[in-house]
Amino acid sequence: MATLISIAIIIVCILLILIVLVQNSKGGGLASSFSSSNQVMGVRKTGDFLEKATWTLAVALLVLSIASAAFTKTPDANAAGKVDSATRKVGANTSAPAPTGGPAAPAPGAAKPVAPVPAPANNVPGH
Repeated sequence: MATLISIAIIIVCILLILIVLVQNSKGGGLASSFSSSNQVMGVRKTGDFLEKATWTLAVALLVLSIASAAFTKTPDANAAGKVDSATRKVGANTSAPAPTGGPAAPAPGAAKPVAPVPAPANNVPGH
């Protein structure tokens, strides 16, 4: 059903593009080149038809877009839950130590840290 709606959306979009291109704009548009259609239907009737067709196609595009969203399959909520529970199980089996708030303890058998040496006094001879 989603494929059928997608095809209908594409057709409506193409028709809407063509109708908009044919409409008479401030600069004359492509409608002025179709003089034979203006002679048969009249200029005002052609404009009314094109305007109604534009609005009809726009509404059809809106309805088809909403229908497409309604018929699109969403991921299964249970499948997502299975992935989350599997991730939690894997995380529970790891033996990574929890971080502590204090400084890290030195490794057993490591040398003790040396206390910092104070900076030398700024004694310059001759002053």
